[in-house]
Amino acid sequence: MLETKFKIALLLVVLFMASLPVMGILRGTSLPPVDPTLPQSPEPTAPPAATNEVPIAEEMVAIPGGPFIRGTNVGGYDEKPERPIHLDAFSIDRYEVTNHQYQAFVAATGHRKAAPPSRYAKNLSRMRGVNQPVTYVSWEDAGDYCKWKGKRLPTEAEWEKAMRGVDGRLWPWGNDQDLSASNLASAKDGYDATAPVGTFKRDIGPFGVADGAGNVMEWVADWYAEDAYRNPDDRDPTGPNHGVFRVLRGGGYTTTGNDMRITSRSKMVPDFRDETIGFRCAVSGPADVGKGVSSKSQKS
Repeated sequence: MLETKFKIALLLVVLFMASLPVMGILRGTSLPPVDPTLPQSPEPTAPPAATNEVPIAEEMVAIPGGPFIRGTNVGGYDEKPERPIHLDAFSIDRYEVTNHQYQAFVAATGHRKAAPPSRYAKNLSRMRGVNQPVTYVSWEDAGDYCKWKGKRLPTEAEWEKAMRGVDGRLWPWGNDQDLSASNLASAKDGYDATAPVGTFKRDIGPFGVADGAGNVMEWVADWYAEDAYRNPDDRDPTGPNHGVFRVLRGGGYTTTGNDMRITSRSKMVPDFRDETIGFRCAVSGPADVGKGVSSKSQKS
């Protein structure tokens, strides 16, 4: 008799345990409680925070046609070989595209806002100033903005010439590394995240283009290939015809190590969005699009 009761009790326990998944399905699911110690992302649809800061004027810099030294033999495999490349004249934005400028594009076109795709964005509340570079934009978002402005993304070679000049220097200011010259992770410069564009006066290349070494990494037009610099094309190269990753150039406020060199090349899938990535635009030939177009001679 005792054995029979034990078997019945065991059977009831087994049936109860087996019913738990079914009960869960019938009751539905609920989100886990939010940890109050974790930073919450701000409302993604909100525009940049209102301040008394005056939006910086849009400017383009005319880069003359001619050769420049691309790559470096002291860098990584994908930065080699160092050799002269010829580019036709083009113009490029002096500054990275700002929150204010991108918000005007969103308001005019209904394009998706520059906001994090993830639940948490640790630094976003400190990166929404009108003159800070826009972030959380994909390669496609960047290209759409440039097209709206009558421009395009710069090629990788154009970006490098604009930031580096023609003499083969490794940083916009010369060949001596200076951790305080641009907005990088290792510099105690007063900026834990992005700085307003043009803040770092040494991070300005020979043509007058700002923030190439730091602040945010920047999308450029090219597909990435590790051996792209070994292509014999030495006039207006545009990179591979296809690929998996798009090229990112320049350092950002989280950048450390040897990739602070202006010749360093990075890569990412085109639909990736992050608080460390922004962009600027370019046009072919002398700029007749946009505002404040200027030309600046090469400095030594």
